[in-house]
Amino acid sequence: MLNHSRQCFYKKNKSGFTIVELMVSIAIISILIAIALPNFSDFIIRTRVDNEISELHRLLLTARNTAINSEQNVTICPLGTGSTCNNNWQNELSVFVDADSDGVLDNGEALVKTKGAIDSGDKLQFSVNSLTYMPSGRLLVAASNRFNYCPKDNEDFSRGIEVSSSGRFNTTSDTDNDGKDETRAGTEITCS
Repeated sequence: MLNHSRQCFYKKNKSGFTIVELMVSIAIISILIAIALPNFSDFIIRTRVDNEISELHRLLLTARNTAINSEQNVTICPLGTGSTCNNNWQNELSVFVDADSDGVLDNGEALVKTKGAIDSGDKLQFSVNSLTYMPSGRLLVAASNRFNYCPKDNEDFSRGIEVSSSGRFNTTSDTDNDGKDETRAGTEITCS
């Protein structure tokens, strides 16, 4: 008889979840997902914007370093038909040796690096058609400019890169802790 009671005890302890335990677990998981999902969407957008800004930063660094090391003018721009620079910055961007500084990738001029187009609906804006670095590392046309990157329907997550006439550049940051990036002058990054 003692042996039979042990078998019954072990059988009771081997059972799985009850339906109530399973329902409570599903309810808790559903609540956690409902809380986390909107934050996860924001995280994905911020990550996409950060990746694009980092890639653009590396492209500018490549252009400047190539100009200094090759002792030739190097241009960064979106190339259109006829390998001519245009103002469609959301398209593929190219860095090339531009010996005659005409903003055209001519025969004999080397293509150094390219960066793919940005996500559809996002905006990348810049005020001129191209940037040309001289062998000194300075810009050919002395003017300060700024790249503005704005994700579709989420302008609060916009970021930028400021390029000075010295050829140096820096990314924007949230200086006033309001969740939006600002320039060094304190203006928020926006796209028109």
